[in-house]
Amino acid sequence: MHNLDVILTLTGGLTAALLLGYLTHRLGLSPIVGYLLAGVLVGPYSPGFVANQSVADQFAEVGVVLLMFGVGLHFHFSELLAVRRVAVPGAIGQSLVATLLGCFLALGAGWGWSAGVVFGLAISVASTVVLLRVLADNHDLHTPTGHIAVGWLVVEDLFTVLVLVLLPVVFTPAGGEGGSVVGALAWSLCKIAVLVAFVIVAGGKLIPWLLSQAALTRSRELFTLTVLVLALGIAVGAAKVFGVSMALGAFLAGMVVGRSDFSSRAASEALPMRDAFAVLFFVSVGMLFNPAYLLEAPGLVAATLGIILVGKPLAALLIVLALGYPLRVGLAVGAALAQIGEFTFILANLGGDLGILPEGATGALVAAAIVSISLNPIAYRLIDNWEALAKRWPWLWKRLNVRARVALTADQTPKREKRPAQSEAVVVGYGPVGQTLARLLRENGIEPTIVELNLKTVHRLREQGYRAVYGDATHKETIQEAGVQRAVALILSSSGMHASEEAIRLAREANPRIRVLARSAYLREAAVLRRAGADTVFAAEGEVALAMTELLLRQLGATAEQIDRERERIRTDLFGGPLSAEPLLDTPPPGEPNTVDQSPEPT
Repeated sequence: MHNLDVILTLTGGLTAALLLGYLTHRLGLSPIVGYLLAGVLVGPYSPGFVANQSVADQFAEVGVVLLMFGVGLHFHFSELLAVRRVAVPGAIGQSLVATLLGCFLALGAGWGWSAGVVFGLAISVASTVVLLRVLADNHDLHTPTGHIAVGWLVVEDLFTVLVLVLLPVVFTPAGGEGGSVVGALAWSLCKIAVLVAFVIVAGGKLIPWLLSQAALTRSRELFTLTVLVLALGIAVGAAKVFGVSMALGAFLAGMVVGRSDFSSRAASEALPMRDAFAVLFFVSVGMLFNPAYLLEAPGLVAATLGIILVGKPLAALLIVLALGYPLRVGLAVGAALAQIGEFTFILANLGGDLGILPEGATGALVAAAIVSISLNPIAYRLIDNWEALAKRWPWLWKRLNVRARVALTADQTPKREKRPAQSEAVVVGYGPVGQTLARLLRENGIEPTIVELNLKTVHRLREQGYRAVYGDATHKETIQEAGVQRAVALILSSSGMHASEEAIRLAREANPRIRVLARSAYLREAAVLRRAGADTVFAAEGEVALAMTELLLRQLGATAEQIDRERERIRTDLFGGPLSAEPLLDTPPPGEPNTVDQSPEPT
């Protein structure tokens, strides 16, 4: 493999994905469809440039690892345990149904039971990348429904890991004996249990310590490298030492980091390339697709799609309803799982290496994967339509929800930190200015949340009863964790803050009504911050000029009116206008409630 092949594959794949992803987005489709078509375009079955499949697969594997690490950052144990009653029986039940349907299809194609079992197992497992992208695009990733779907998929992945271990034991000449199968299963479970215990217990102390040491260096590069080494290192160690998937190891590593003070900073700074690598996963899948196969075996592809698009979702819906969850949850979980992905191809490759699956099976799986992945975002958007259709018939709606006895409240919603009842403001930086403003806000009934990049300061603030977030305010994850979407004001108290305009833009994007007060060192920076969306900017140069002018006028015997008039003239000359007198909080008339939006943070 030449270095040029790597560069050409990376450049060609990303360029094609960019162009076709933008085109499909403009057409109202998911960009995922464009990424898959980009893979077909640069694949070996299309004329023109042909990317290196091996290189694309390696990039895609890195993308899966980083994506699973990112999911682990925001998926806590309480959330996973909260959905165990539906995720465990649901994933196992749906996998068994899909495997049986795949067996019957394989027998009809004349492949035999062995090929049928492997083919059915390959159909049963959904794509982690697709599911997470669809949930995130529809803002459902961190909702009770999203927790159920992700927990369901985690169980599926664990089940598939066991299958990958058992297949060589069962389908090799030396395997097949009951004792060997039971022993292999027990050994696999032990290794997974040891991995989880090691990462959670040992890593729970070691990982935060390593990240704190990297943070103390105040070097962004070292912190980023530390997080990437932890994510990739634990993922590789999980595969090499414990024999489980790298995705599972990365997920566990992310869960440990997510329990520390570094979750938002790790998500914002250490994983900037995860989206690009995730795109390469879809490109690598598209490269496997041979359009001519649709003409060679249209019936097999259609039947495979029928199991994926109808059989799996229907099984998931019935299981969710039988376990007492509302219809909408069943529709959402079923739609999210109506596709196949990365584990499908791992199982198919192993089945081919063991001589179990014929070549036609792999072709059908690739074609079905591309079609199901392309249709999955559209299917998920139709959940509201299906629910509305059921509501048209009250008797049907009542029957479908008659067993909906599980309330998506305390046991399904992640435990959040208690929020103060009063209004909130986000203060970036806790130097002398930040300290003064935080105290002033608190004394006037506005609870400040301080964003700081000094870990010791964050710990000290929490000990003093303040809500503090460790991270960079120029990253979306950090300001969202700080609660900018519900705050009445964003105050940038540091004059040396890097990329202040980006923090203002992100705050405006999350909360258009927020008041933004910014500080700059020089007057020339004030105009930039105002264009970015700051309501008021305090420039150190101008404030010094104002203070010196006021002092000089007092010493010259000027009256209060003369000083005020001169102050306003200078402020207009230097800042472009007087300070806004608009109150930070809306003061209601006597007897009326405060109109400030204090609604809780959406889940």
